[in-house]
Amino acid sequence: MLLTDQKLEYLSDQARAVRRSVVEMLVTSGSGHTGGPLGLAEIFAALYFGLLNHKPDKPDWPERDRLIVSNGHACPALYAAMARAGYFPSEELKSLRRYGSRLQGHPERLKLPGLETSSGPLGEGLGQALGMVLADRLDKGRGSQRFFYCLLSDGELQEGSTWEAVMLAGKEAPHNLIAIVDRNHIQIDGVTEEVMPLEPLADKWRAFGWQVQEIDGHSFPEIFNAVGQAKAVFGRPSVIIAHTIPGKGVSGWERKYEWHGKTPNAKEAERALKEIE
Repeated sequence: MLLTDQKLEYLSDQARAVRRSVVEMLVTSGSGHTGGPLGLAEIFAALYFGLLNHKPDKPDWPERDRLIVSNGHACPALYAAMARAGYFPSEELKSLRRYGSRLQGHPERLKLPGLETSSGPLGEGLGQALGMVLADRLDKGRGSQRFFYCLLSDGELQEGSTWEAVMLAGKEAPHNLIAIVDRNHIQIDGVTEEVMPLEPLADKWRAFGWQVQEIDGHSFPEIFNAVGQAKAVFGRPSVIIAHTIPGKGVSGWERKYEWHGKTPNAKEAERALKEIE
């Protein structure tokens, strides 16, 4: 896709709207995760408004790309992007985490059309995505034009199950599996490199046979270029390590692990929304 100035402005507007909705949803619900969702606004905007081959009015369209969100706690940003894309009315965002809502604190596939998996326990998404890819291979062969994107948090890379999936994907070498790691360096208990070091992260993925790219996860040109390069690779899976700022857009929240799972109160939300504007 050609990223004209007009398209970049459109994508930036969508990312800003996602951030605004995330803050509004969280202050209304009184619970939920803040840091990660704010940091993923550009990635979700890029996916839903440029990269995914999908039809919001036909969420079960058989030929759609698949987006598996392994880090389900980032769902406020996911829901905000889906609503803006037309999967459901934006007014429904106010129901986040309410009893009986389709918008649970972690995505629930059977409740909301457009979700590919239910997520909550971390470390499961990449294995699920790989299973879908291999099933697609049985149906369509190795030349499938459908792409499977799996979004992961860096904290969940501390889960052994993730590396089992990384290893099997290296063996099976699906060209249409693209993992995107939200490398924001925080988790609920602190900084990842203090809780359980991940570096040298890129080298670890390469050792399992993956094509690896590292990008600025807030740069639309870098996001689109990386996905384009991943799609051009044949004979191995791809991972994009997207360096993001948790709490992005709100200066007092950025890079602070305390905001991983903390929800803003009314005054904090009011100040945040003014800054996001």
